Amino acid sequence: MTDYQAIVVAPGFCLGICCDADEITGIDFLEPRPALAPTTPLAAEAARQLQAYLRDPASPFSLPLKPAGTSFQRRVWEQIAAIPGGRTETYGQLAKALHNAPRAIGQACGANPYPVVVPCHRVVASHGGLGGFARERGGFLLEVKRWLLQHENAELAIKTH
Repeated sequence: MTDYQAIVVAPGFCLGICCDADEITGIDFLEPRPALAPTTPLAAEAARQLQAYLRDPASPFSLPLKPAGTSFQRRVWEQIAAIPGGRTETYGQLAKALHNAPRAIGQACGANPYPVVVPCHRVVASHGGLGGFARERGGFLLEVKRWLLQHENAELAIKTH
């Protein structure tokens, strides 16, 4: 079981925040549960920024994220972070931009330690579907992805791919 420094309640799910004194080390999607008040100043700031996003999807993030992943994963996450709110890109589009395979893009998305802040939910399947999410193909996490895209008014973008 992970020790969280804060848990933020969202509609139908929660976000567990892990951090040290200086950097966010992970954000996890959690099944609904009670909120956990932040235990550190950085956790409080992360919770504040996530709550602002939940109220207004145009709210920006400026959190110090602990470097993680392989160099390829970091390149994928940089591309994902550049996708504006309300827009989506397909795994294939990202694969073409990064000269790699869509499956590798999907695997990098699934390994993203900072969901919502690095918005991997904005990457969808080329056939117009949601694709997977956080290494899952259905269930709870796919419903979270659907909610996040609806929250950002990105439904039309999904249908146009």
